[in-house]
Amino acid sequence: MTWWRAILAAIAVVAAPTGAEGVPVPPALTLDGIPPVPAELVERVRPWMEFRQAAFRAWDPATRGMLVTTRFADVPQLHHVASPGAARRQLTFTAEPIQDALASPTTGDVRLVVQDRGGAENFQILRVDGPRLVPLTDAASRATDPVWSKDGRLLGFASTARNGRDTDLWIMDPRDPASRRLVAERQGGGWAFLDFTPDGRRALVANRISVRRTDLHWLDLATGAVTALTPPGAEVACGRVRIAADGRIFAACDALSEFRELGTLDPMTGAFRRLGSPARWDVEEFALSPDGRRVAVVTNEAGISRLSIRDAATGAVLLAPPVPAGVISGLDYAPWGELGFTLTSARIPGDAFSLTAEGELRRWTFSETGGLDPEANALPELVRVSSFDGRSVTGFLFRPDPRRHPGPRPLIVSIHGGPEAQARPVFQGRANYLLNERGVALFYPNVRGSTGFGKTFVSLDDGPFRREDAVKDLAALVRRLARDPGIDAQRIGVTGGSYGGYMTYAALTLFPELWRAGIAVVAISDFTTFLANTADYRRDLRRVEYGDERDPAQRAKLAEISPLGRAGRIRVPLMVVTGANDPRVPASEAHQMVAAVRAQGREAWHLVAANEGHGFRRKENQDVQFWTGLMFWERHLLADQRR
Repeated sequence: MTWWRAILAAIAVVAAPTGAEGVPVPPALTLDGIPPVPAELVERVRPWMEFRQAAFRAWDPATRGMLVTTRFADVPQLHHVASPGAARRQLTFTAEPIQDALASPTTGDVRLVVQDRGGAENFQILRVDGPRLVPLTDAASRATDPVWSKDGRLLGFASTARNGRDTDLWIMDPRDPASRRLVAERQGGGWAFLDFTPDGRRALVANRISVRRTDLHWLDLATGAVTALTPPGAEVACGRVRIAADGRIFAACDALSEFRELGTLDPMTGAFRRLGSPARWDVEEFALSPDGRRVAVVTNEAGISRLSIRDAATGAVLLAPPVPAGVISGLDYAPWGELGFTLTSARIPGDAFSLTAEGELRRWTFSETGGLDPEANALPELVRVSSFDGRSVTGFLFRPDPRRHPGPRPLIVSIHGGPEAQARPVFQGRANYLLNERGVALFYPNVRGSTGFGKTFVSLDDGPFRREDAVKDLAALVRRLARDPGIDAQRIGVTGGSYGGYMTYAALTLFPELWRAGIAVVAISDFTTFLANTADYRRDLRRVEYGDERDPAQRAKLAEISPLGRAGRIRVPLMVVTGANDPRVPASEAHQMVAAVRAQGREAWHLVAANEGHGFRRKENQDVQFWTGLMFWERHLLADQRR
């Protein structure tokens, strides 16, 4: 560290707010109603704060290496890894996290990153030019889903640059920012590039209407004409779609099943033809080999990823490599036939892996875990119950080691966001301290509305009149766990982020007898104010899920089920976590809930970050969020509990 950096760092520590006898916290954070953070607590949990994660982003054809994102300072940056196990060489050095990265597919002569500022999600595409990042899009708008043409000459992306609301379709040569041009104006926030044809004259684009519907179109790059490929209005959802070198269109769609299956699309009619046997689980990702003869497929089997290599003509499984049980993402083939991906599990924090053409599994990064042995981490068990209407719902339960923590244990229920998402058996990060050292059981439910269980299940909570059925699912799961001899039914807490934050509020108001305390993160407190204030580009997409506040009957029901109007039913201490720049769930949702709870004379801690959006991404802020959350649980959930 240079002398002037050392002086600035010292000034920052001195200037940081501390509170009485508390450790310094970053100046961007406001601890409202939260006690000072004790130095003893910080030292006690330090090893659990120092894990890292690495994500495979792209192959680098110029070096036959990998581009990954990982964090060595406060936020993830782009790194190059030359070979499996080689050192991670840092390529970007910015104050903001790198969200994604791409390399030109044929030569690797261009490296691109995606980044925003302060968590506002106005994503920019930037070119890595030595130590500099050259902006290719503007920071005032939102550029998303960049896709290379087959020859690496053009980049397609969607952008709200025209009016800040609609995602139009753009292309450019990233080597020349002046080449950027608007190809087709669109309406709505769901448009995205999927892939280019081999001749580079057309692109396949999607308009994502909802989790149940994806409309596919052809885009003529010369004229800007957009022609429907799939029938308009068809209730068919497609995930990944790719065009092979011979022009075949591969897709993962639910046209013939409850689940997204691997198949091909007729380029004229959009008709879907299944490859292989009918699916029992969703195909969530796939990648085409360079020669077009094989397809790497990841299926989501009750939350666990299964990788298989299949024949591209018949769908027959050629290889099922022994990948550790966890979650696989980011599949991409290298030009030389090696498959790259990211893998995370209860015992792998998140690392880059590859599968060679010969079937050898290779680990490229070995992320640190603060000196702790990840093999000591608990493995999850699947819990299944019959809900109020007889429907089966599930969740993953992590139990503390009974040899170290005998007897009934406290339980924290953590609810995923979305709601179009799924709790998966991934690395627990800082929460491993609660699990391994404090003996707290952790439960991750998948209530109705979660993905991964078929298109009927994901739609069971749609609209305001069925929204609280998901909360009833949660109650059914928790009541089942409360009867477990290994769980202390008097010490159950609830937490969640985004939609999971709404579920936290709703659980505290609808079933207050179940809970000892709750933490809500970037949470919806009132559906009508949320829909009025969420970012313009996403409002229509959220109306499909939650309800349309412009309809009087739906508006009345949205008001009825909003936790803000029931704040008086919250009987237990509450903590709220807020990103001031959140474009999805504006900070006003948190402020009004905190005020309402305090007006009832109830305890409400409030942590606000001025430099974050929809969730904390900076390590220094994440650390304080965990410290204060741990203080909250120790005071309200673990008091008098033997360690």
